[in-house]
Amino acid sequence: MDVISPELPVFLFATFAGALVAGLSGFAFGLVVASIWLYILTPLQTASLIIAFGLIVQGYSVWKLRHALDWRRLWPFIVGAAIGVPLGVTLLTWANPQHVKVSVGVFLVLYSLYALFRPTMGPIKSAGAASDASVGFLNGILGGMTGLAGILVTLWCGLRGWPKDVQRAVFQPVAVAIFVMSALWLGAKGAITMETIKLFIVGLPALFAGTWVGLKLYGRLNEATFRKVVLVLLLASGAILVL
Repeated sequence: MDVISPELPVFLFATFAGALVAGLSGFAFGLVVASIWLYILTPLQTASLIIAFGLIVQGYSVWKLRHALDWRRLWPFIVGAAIGVPLGVTLLTWANPQHVKVSVGVFLVLYSLYALFRPTMGPIKSAGAASDASVGFLNGILGGMTGLAGILVTLWCGLRGWPKDVQRAVFQPVAVAIFVMSALWLGAKGAITMETIKLFIVGLPALFAGTWVGLKLYGRLNEATFRKVVLVLLLASGAILVL
């Protein structure tokens, strides 16, 4: 697809929708856009644009939540991700990313259904830095293999029972770190084409508009509604991955 393609409105709609969802929930941009982009873009274009746009969406949201950042919470996830991302990219040379996506999708569907309909349970309070780093490591592998930069950390933050601002102040910076690492790997491999750069520029207005609307809606969510929104999006994300 190029910038004069009749499919451009579809591309822009998907970009707006993905940015809106990411602004509202703090994640799922890649899942929303990939479900549409993969029909009109190559897998490489899709991955490159998810990383480029994801850096802007997540970076802007992190800036808005900068006062809630706590590096004592963040460092284990980022250290784990730094080890996991190169491993995930390396695994791409022989593993089948589609099989990984389907497996993760099944897990997300089952977990989300369980969490939505189970009785309320207490948060996991016994976990520490080692557990957080392990989750960051697994999330880094998944991000390196599929571009899904924040799903496992998002799920883990919910299990820890942290308030919604604290959750976003953890899983969004982690996603930004993974996007940066992945972008460096893509750039080193010369995978970014001029056509992809043109699509990136054309899609920026839709991206900014969607992010702005999503952040406005986020400000109106209470803790219980935020939890339900995240779980429903995880369920939808899992279903998309399976299909």
